[in-house]
Amino acid sequence: MFRNLIFDWSGTLVDDLGPVIEATNAVLGKYDIPALDREGFRRAFRLPYREFYAELLPDIPLEELEAHFRPAFDAAVTPVTVLPHAREKLEWCTALGIRCFVLTSMDSLAFERQMDDFGFRKHFEATYSGVLDKRDLIHRIIETHGLDPAETAFVGDMTHDVETARHGGIASIAVLTGYNHAEILAAVRPDITVPDLGVLRGLLDRRRESARPVPTVGALIHDGKGKVLMIRTHKWGNRWGIPGGKIERGESTEDALRREIHEETGLGIGDIRFALVQDSINSPEFIRPEHFLLLNYVAGATGKNVILNDEAEEFRWLSPADAFELDLNQPTRVLLTEALGQELIPHADA
Repeated sequence: MFRNLIFDWSGTLVDDLGPVIEATNAVLGKYDIPALDREGFRRAFRLPYREFYAELLPDIPLEELEAHFRPAFDAAVTPVTVLPHAREKLEWCTALGIRCFVLTSMDSLAFERQMDDFGFRKHFEATYSGVLDKRDLIHRIIETHGLDPAETAFVGDMTHDVETARHGGIASIAVLTGYNHAEILAAVRPDITVPDLGVLRGLLDRRRESARPVPTVGALIHDGKGKVLMIRTHKWGNRWGIPGGKIERGESTEDALRREIHEETGLGIGDIRFALVQDSINSPEFIRPEHFLLLNYVAGATGKNVILNDEAEEFRWLSPADAFELDLNQPTRVLLTEALGQELIPHADA
């Protein structure tokens, strides 16, 4: 399963083919070159785009062509839109903690404006735009961000994206929503080809399903004065629950618990008490089918300054009675009931 995804922008996450064709034809028209229709453009255009223009206008400097292209793109009648399934795919990645990046040849000013207009900035750890040849940057991105090539894929719609992935030693995922036709992409043999990002999400979901139960740790955290910490997450259908996560190889359960709590909430914990074990088998509340073995604890917070990471939406310190009034996921409701029954949560007057 891929833990890191590097996305192309145009034709992969957004549909800007219309305005790009308008702007390209405006450039060609200035030099009396016949306009390209949509299919003609898709078959002729390639990256790095200097090669495309070198074939059509070999004697014109690229800087001069870009000076014509940019205002024509901004004045285009056809709007840039988010491609179907793109927003849902990015939200899915964010909910699962998949690290996301952008590597695009799009002009940086236009890219930054679109990213803000569409509200996508929050999904990306880093972005790289205005890159003429993506192969020149792929190794640096992998090294700078400490990405494991075996767990990283480049998602794009053009042969250059597939070639960039191969150059970087990572997997290539081709989507058929953009600039290159399926037969053109097939010629460079991407590792995975999907018609759109919705199909890609389903494919990766199936690959994420584990053959064995996944052991996890989580804690109902209290403040020592009768209140417990509840957090709301995408992963559990925007329901409320407790922080926690998977045990890594070589970790004890309590070490894993301390690490997960600190990563998700910024809190240290003490007075750790084991509460119960639960099975969660393909829960409809969770974002995907999984068989979790939930090792549940109760622990006291060493502070109250909660700093959520990207896995959570919000938090609240509440009395157990008020916590029960929230839309809790079922494992948290069971844990809260058990913790009260075992008197593991200090009373406000303790």
